[in-house]
Amino acid sequence: MEFFDVIFPVNIGPLTYRCSESFAGLLKPGMMVGAPLKNRLAKGIIIGKSPAIPAGEIKDIYEIHGDEPLMGNGMMTLLKWMSEYYMAEQGLALRNMLPEEAFKKTKKRTRKILPAAPFPKEKPPACNLNSLDLAKYDFNGLMKSLNEGIYNAFLLHAPSADFEYSLPATILQETGNAIVLAPEVSLAEGLFPAFLERFGDRVCLFHSELSKGSRSEAIERIRSGRSDIVLGTRSAVFAPLKKVSLIAVLHEQSGSYKEEKNPCYNARDVAVMRGFIEKATVLLSSVCPSIESLHNCTTGKYTLLRPGNDGKRPAIKILDMRFEKKLKPYLAKTVIDAAAKHIHKDKKVMFIMNRRGYSTLLQCDDCAHTEECPQCKIPLIFHKKDLSLKCHYCGYALSPVPERCSRCKSFNLKMLGAGTQRVQEDLEELLGIRALRIDHDISSKKTELKSLAENASEADGRVIIGTKLMTRRLVFSGKFSMAAVLNADLFMNIPDFRSPEKAYQEISSIIEMLDPGGEIFIQTRMPQNYLYRCLKNYDYLSFVKEENQRRKELNYPPYSRLLLIKFTSKRELSKELSDISGKIAGDIQILGPYAAKNKSGGNEFKLLLKSAVRGSLHAAAKIFLKAFKNVKEVKIRIDVDPITI
Repeated sequence: MEFFDVIFPVNIGPLTYRCSESFAGLLKPGMMVGAPLKNRLAKGIIIGKSPAIPAGEIKDIYEIHGDEPLMGNGMMTLLKWMSEYYMAEQGLALRNMLPEEAFKKTKKRTRKILPAAPFPKEKPPACNLNSLDLAKYDFNGLMKSLNEGIYNAFLLHAPSADFEYSLPATILQETGNAIVLAPEVSLAEGLFPAFLERFGDRVCLFHSELSKGSRSEAIERIRSGRSDIVLGTRSAVFAPLKKVSLIAVLHEQSGSYKEEKNPCYNARDVAVMRGFIEKATVLLSSVCPSIESLHNCTTGKYTLLRPGNDGKRPAIKILDMRFEKKLKPYLAKTVIDAAAKHIHKDKKVMFIMNRRGYSTLLQCDDCAHTEECPQCKIPLIFHKKDLSLKCHYCGYALSPVPERCSRCKSFNLKMLGAGTQRVQEDLEELLGIRALRIDHDISSKKTELKSLAENASEADGRVIIGTKLMTRRLVFSGKFSMAAVLNADLFMNIPDFRSPEKAYQEISSIIEMLDPGGEIFIQTRMPQNYLYRCLKNYDYLSFVKEENQRRKELNYPPYSRLLLIKFTSKRELSKELSDISGKIAGDIQILGPYAAKNKSGGNEFKLLLKSAVRGSLHAAAKIFLKAFKNVKEVKIRIDVDPITI
């Protein structure tokens, strides 16, 4: 009699089952089987033979699904690594690696997943792919790695987004068995028509917003070998290709690659590990690579590819708002004059205001009290459309807007600051033209966002106002002639050691939406800051050098590792957490606990662990897990290598 360990897509570890004689010799690691789980029959994956037989009743494996393993040896190794590295049960890792449909019966659709003409000719691809002359650049190491079928990791510091998209497409003309990751669904879908035009049925689109039937068909195409190029978002890193030659990660610095639920994996790092396990070449790329990835180039983990730039770039103009003549408190006359000239030439202009709503806060002019969210203790934002004050964190709304100060009862209340609603109103008055606003107040639905992008691409969408939603989740067919970042300093005021890096990357993504001969205005009250100095000169490496010096002094990544633990509970945990922290010795710095309210209104306590040794962080985290192991009212989420603090 043989015994096997099985994992299910739930938050538990492996369970041991007995194998009947009829299945003897048939079971292999990675195969899907049916076995009883609690009071039902569930599908799970065989890990292998059990090293030890547990005491008590052992249930039987009832059925085998398929003749071959659903997950190969490489994917099984990757699963175990994810579980250990991100400190999550193997069942949770499995739930991320295989889609929900794999464990349920899904009706197959009758129509083909890739029709002969899926995109009308009048709607060209949103992203263009160029055939690069690889001989012009020093990519010999990259091509040698691909040809020899060995693992190597490369980081492309791309001169432009078009170059970044075109390199993997050019490489795939010579090879196959590739996964191409994009951080957002909009970008994957924007690239898909161009990939489809070039590679035909070889390419398959895969992301979480596909219907269950479409995902099932996509998996079938990949497993059968009909599609050997997988283009998708974070989940596509687990695409079931039998052999992987290339994994390309576009915009590798993007926070969208980070999963927010357990296990909190980063698809970029998982891509590197899968490449290592399966002897594939990994190509990370970005116009502004993450500082950690650039550091990995200096330590020899990655090879840096930097082809340089010989093309024209948009002009970057830094405006000192302390001395600029203003038409509105937040809007320089220089910006409006430039916008009017571009509009007169029938060009498109873009305004970025990273605050939605009408005004940023309601303040009493007598006692300076600001109306705050009672749960989050952050200022409420005024929304003119429904005449309410809203919290953009937890969703709390106060309506009607108070006429008197809640502290001193004064009637002297003033609306301060500006959000996208006010910007739209003021710009339409100043420019005499209808403006299109794109933010979460307009829509957060995928279909409506697509419609907004189409409207923005039409001739009458010449003035666009938006938040980061516009630059992150939308792909426009056509470039803008001018852009203005109205509250650039807000990027820098986020309490996160990565805020300058994210600010540079965010502004760079706006610049990528401009014509090469266009211009961007950045309004700031601290033009002397190294961020704006380096931005103006397109000198990202000097910016990285400055950032590295600051981080080294504070012992932040890439000179240390971080692990964030979040505790959610109805009761106060600060003292318990502080007591446990005080007992942890060694080379670990523990910051916190920090108490706050989460989006559901519950108590949340954060601990940030910092150390140069990853193993020390994991050991310390296990102490906290053990302390609350049997405490049901306390939920714990561990985030290894967090990207937001």
